[in-house]
Amino acid sequence: MNVKTVRVVRAVRPAEAKDEICVIKKKSKGELVVVDHPLIKHKITLLRNKNTRVNVFRDLVEEVSTLIGFEATYDFPLYEVEVETPVAKTCGFKLEGKKVAIVPILRAGVSMVNGLLRLVPLAKIGHIGIYRNPDTFEPVEYFCKLPASISKRSVLLCDPMLATGGSAAAAIDMIKKRGAKDIKFLCIIAAPEGVKMLHESHPEVKIYTAALDERLNDHAYIVPGLGDAGDRIYGTL
Repeated sequence: MNVKTVRVVRAVRPAEAKDEICVIKKKSKGELVVVDHPLIKHKITLLRNKNTRVNVFRDLVEEVSTLIGFEATYDFPLYEVEVETPVAKTCGFKLEGKKVAIVPILRAGVSMVNGLLRLVPLAKIGHIGIYRNPDTFEPVEYFCKLPASISKRSVLLCDPMLATGGSAAAAIDMIKKRGAKDIKFLCIIAAPEGVKMLHESHPEVKIYTAALDERLNDHAYIVPGLGDAGDRIYGTL
């Protein structure tokens, strides 16, 4: 898959302080943001290790989710306010009424919620139930419960793995049917096949991930990946 990689450098300036933390891969359809940071690379390596214990694995998923969420909320609008410190009055910034909904895809996506709530603690939570048919690898829907105000919210849809892209695309279809327009997809590991499929289905949805892996194998598992995220999170191997 031909991808043009653009290195993003955000110089440190007042009110616009950002580090070089991501690689944006521009495609003919859609945009993929690979959050490229030493802490994430370290934690992804621990997640990939088949000997990492369940409790450590869960904590790592939460931590990586927070780091990905930091980049995914980069474009949230701000407004200027005056604040008084113990020393003097100064100008500061607050989020400009951005209403957020965090929507995990069951079951593995739930593991990312607490990491994102650290950034947006007032976010509403929805849930979408989709599983992959083991024979056809096609998504099967079984549950959808979203905040009533979903059409007015910025939706952070999350699932640790973007493999075939079928579940993510189906989840976005379900969210759009209920009126949501501002949707971002957050995952920890992505496969090129899943990225392509999601961009073809929903080119306006940005994908944020910690790693873009090589490919899918014959069983639709990401290679090298980290195995079945749900089983490793819940200890059901």
